[in-house]
Order: sequence, then structure tokens, then C-alpha cells
Amino acid sequence: MLIEPGKLLAQINSPADLKQFRKDQLVQICEELRQYIIDSVSVYGGHFGASLGVVELTVALHYVLNTPSDQLIWDVGHQAYGHKILTGRREKFYTNRLYKGISGFPKRKESEYDAFGVGHSSTSISAALGMAMASKYKGDGLKQHVAVIGDGSMTGGMAFEAMNHAGVSDTNMIIVLNDNCMSIDPNVGALRDYLTDITTSQTYNRFKDDLWRILGKFSKFGSSAQEVISKVEGAVKSALLNQSNLFESLNLRYFGPVDGHDVNHLVEVMHDLKKIPGPKILHCLTVKGKGYDLAEKDQTKWHAPGKFDKITGEIAKKVYDTPQPPKYQDVFGHTIVELAEENENIMGVTPAMPSGSSMNIMMKAMPDRAFDVGIAEQHAVTFSAGLATQGMKPFCNIYSTFMQRAYDQVVHDVCLQNLPVVFCLDRAGFAGADGPTHHGAYDLAYFRCIPNLVVAAPMNEEELRNMMYSASVYEGPYSIRYPRGQGVMPDWRKPMREVATGQGRIVKEGEDVAILSIGHIGNYAVEACDKLTKEGLNPAHYDMRFVKPLDEELLHEVFGKFKKVVTIEDGCLMGGFGSAILEWMMDHDYQAQIKRLGIPDEVIEHGTQLELHKECGMDPDGIVAAVKKMAAAVSANY
Repeated sequence: MLIEPGKLLAQINSPADLKQFRKDQLVQICEELRQYIIDSVSVYGGHFGASLGVVELTVALHYVLNTPSDQLIWDVGHQAYGHKILTGRREKFYTNRLYKGISGFPKRKESEYDAFGVGHSSTSISAALGMAMASKYKGDGLKQHVAVIGDGSMTGGMAFEAMNHAGVSDTNMIIVLNDNCMSIDPNVGALRDYLTDITTSQTYNRFKDDLWRILGKFSKFGSSAQEVISKVEGAVKSALLNQSNLFESLNLRYFGPVDGHDVNHLVEVMHDLKKIPGPKILHCLTVKGKGYDLAEKDQTKWHAPGKFDKITGEIAKKVYDTPQPPKYQDVFGHTIVELAEENENIMGVTPAMPSGSSMNIMMKAMPDRAFDVGIAEQHAVTFSAGLATQGMKPFCNIYSTFMQRAYDQVVHDVCLQNLPVVFCLDRAGFAGADGPTHHGAYDLAYFRCIPNLVVAAPMNEEELRNMMYSASVYEGPYSIRYPRGQGVMPDWRKPMREVATGQGRIVKEGEDVAILSIGHIGNYAVEACDKLTKEGLNPAHYDMRFVKPLDEELLHEVFGKFKKVVTIEDGCLMGGFGSAILEWMMDHDYQAQIKRLGIPDEVIEHGTQLELHKECGMDPDGIVAAVKKMAAAVSANY
């Protein structure tokens, strides 16, 4: 379905085209851009509410800035759809997040207007500061560097580290704080309360515009006047707010709050801020989902709703005649509540992903035992470690790709102290349309090298429940990884039982070739074995369950019987499960031909999970091909 742009938007293929319009036409351009996003996402799917909330800000920034020379960095990138549409990608926008299409996030190799690749939060200020420092070194004092960061991303510690550095950098950069009280779920913590205090202070808001105009007039009298007025400005703001300003205390000139949906005022403010030297922060108030009533009212649901009817708001869902398997995240969410009802020491921790991880189920049932700590993975891990020292059994649920951000804390604060923290790694393996920034490709490799840590992966929902129970009674660090999406068992609520640490299982007896799998992707191996059986072949299949410790008894059986082995994992081949099997084989003086299937040592782009598995040769047909090739080699040897 071809999405038709409005008459003004149809003429915009670059920011240069946007600048040709009069300022009084910007409101209509914003309306057309917002409608184009609504039309496109309703038909093709994707992230939704975040981009609707920054339409006016996006138009104002590209209208005022000289992009791509000026550097515009979007934090995370969920809100960058309008940016992409205005920067030459409107006609390709229907391919957004589709296999071989444009990325759902800013990406340097995709466009010169994407100044920095993003996907993980809280990186924009550091990146913009690095760019600004480079410009300062090169003597380019006119270039602007703008980081657009949400108040959710501002809860990430990296943002504060960057602001602390920016305040003493004397660089030409602007931090735009997009304050809508949301990330994916409602924001939590003291920063949220602080920003609310600023935005609801009637006294401060009554005086701020007059103060801004006065300061603007003084600014033309030179640097000494700027220095004096800057001190006066900070003092007045602090007095009006009855507290010191957090951002001013970091030596960042604070301006705002301003209406983030008044495009003409935003243009005026941005023009003024460009003239003021040094690091600055502009506080914009926006509404996530702005312009689509349902998205404004239920912002979590409409963060990324998929395809929907834009008139009725009905979200497209497949209708099935038979019961369907649940999502792994929901199995986790319900199971942790069951476990916590039996064990009063179990607690839940998640960094700003309560609905995505289904920790919200426990947060609702046991609000004093489940915590959303904000976008702060490092804190989530060490906070869990602190709980564990006091006899608690924390289940720390972090997406695999975001666990990368807390690696030092896993090593230093949990594993070196051998603390009983359970890491539940959601979205392990290919994340699908979110692409390489969200693929959970590396956790098997980066976890299996850490002393004291158990590394496990269930093949189905029953196994996930059993592993969660096993982890709850295990005295040490324990990680469980599982993928995004559905499992394979509609009837999944089975009684839980303990799985011996490091114990695999035989799924299918066979001859000639052995398939060793880890995790959910073992279900592909089951499908492949069915196909191979119909073709007269009889491979064996072993679900190893654990990458660390490996089931040595089972491996002795495998290598004592088979000279041809295929390993399969939904993770990187470099240092992953297949590598662990190879290492074990060599250490125990076995000789066999091994074919490893998994994610190669390259960046795999976005697409459906099956499309990406197929691309890497690890789908059922890829497994069949690998086994048949090995079997043919066996036959040739005879």
C-alpha cells in the first residue's frame, strides 16, 4: 500500500527543502509529518508513540540547524522516524524494519544525516560531546552539536557521566531533554520527581519567559556581561524553584521548560541557543503519542503496537483455532510469582523493562518485592548483588543486548563474590526487526568465561520453569537465556522440578551424525530431524541445556559414538557453544568432524527471526543441509 504524503511534505526530500518554506507553514508540515507516521506505522508496523511526540521538535531542529554539517544525535532512536522521513528516506520508509529495508534506528552507513548509530539508551550526550570536542580542537566554532535525549534515557548513569564532563568542556553543544515522563513504561525515580517539580512550579514558569528575554538582550554585550548574567540567571532560577538546579550545578546553562509542541516557539528558542556559547540544556515538555488519542492515553501499549486500524485503533492480531504457546517473557513473569509465593526471599529487578520482561506481573502482585530501577543496567546488577548479600534471592531480568552494558558488574560484584543472583536474559539470539543493536548474540560467549557462573538455556517453556526453580535453590550466580517471542508448548504450566546443574538430555537417539543444540533453537533441530527421517537418515539429537558446566558424561557418550557432530546455537560462533564443544573435545583427546551453526562473525541486520536464521544457515533447512552433507561424507568413506 502506497502511503501518500501531504502536499507540503511531498516537496521535502532533505532539510534544505524544509528551509524553503515560510515559518508560518511549519505547523502544517508538522501535521502532515505526524499523519504520515500514523499512516505508515498503521500499515507496516514499527515504533509509534515516541516519534509522534517529537514531530515539532524534529521539524524545528532541521529547520534551524545546518544538518548534516551540524551534528544531530538521537538517543535510542525510537523517536527518529520523523527525522528519517525529512532526510531523504520518505519513499523508502515503508521498508522500515523489514528484511533488507531501512533500519528502525539511526545508522551512520544508512545516511549522512544519521550522525551516530544508536539503539541502546543514554549514549547521545557522550557522543555529541566527543563530536563537539573534536570541532573545538579543529577550530570549528560555528558547528552545532545537538543531543536529543528522553527523560527515560536520562536515568542512565552514562548520561550523568557525560553531563559532568560537558559542564567543564566549554564546547558548543545543546542537550535537548525530551520530557514526556515515559520511556517504554512510565519513568521511575527521583529524577522524574525533580523534573515534575520544575514543570509544575507556577512561580518559576511565570518568570522564566521574562528572564529568558532579559538574558537574550544582555547577551549581545560580550563575554563579561554573559558571565555576570549567567550567575544572576542561576541564582534567580534557584530562588524561584526553592532549590538548586541539578543541571546548572553541573555547569550546564538550563533553559526551559518549553512547550515541545509549539514548533514556531521552538524555532525561535533554537535560533537563540545557537548564539549562546558553551554547553546548554533545553528542557522540552512533550506528550508521547501526540496527535493520536489512543496513543496519548495508553503510552506503553502504543510504544510499538504493530499494525493497526488507524480509524478504530484496533491492533491487528492473528486469530488461531487452537491454543497457542505463550511468550517466554510471560512464562517468566508468571513463574517468578509462583516461586516468590513459596520463597519469601525471592525478589525481582529490571532496568526499565517491566512490561517487556513481564516483571510487571510481579510488580503488581508483590510491589514491595519487585523493582524497576530505571534505565540503569549496571545499577540493576550491583543492586541485585547487594540484595543477595543479605540473604535475598534476586532474579535480575535484563535483555541480553543490554546485559552487555553491565558486564563489569556481573564479573566484579556478583561472580567474584559468588553471590546467588539469577540473571534472566530475555531477547537472547536474534531480536528480529530491532536489528543488530538489539540482537542478543554474545551472551553465551561473554558469560561462559566467567568463573562461578552457571550458563543455561531452556529449549521450551517447561524447561524455563524448571531452570528458574533450579536457580532459586542454587547457591551461586546462575544465568538463564531465552528468546523473544513464543515458545512451543500451549500447555506449559507443568509442575516445576529441579534440573541437575550441567545436565543435558537425549531428545532423539540416532546414528552417524549427532546434533548438539542449546536453547530454544533446538526446536529447529527437532523439525530438521523429522525431515531427515523422512529422507531415510537417522541423526541423533542432544539438548545440552547448559553451556557451563557442560554435561561431560553425555559428551563422552557422544564423542565415543559419533565422528560427525553438528552444533547449533542462536548466538555468536566466536567463543560460543560450538566453541565450548570443540574445546572440550580437544581437551579430552577425541577426534571428530564438527560443523558449527550459529551467528557468524559479522553484523547481521534486521528482519524476522526466521529470515535471519535462514540467512545464517541455522534454520531447519540449514540444519538438514549440514547433516546431509556430513552423512554423505560418511557414506563416501565406506
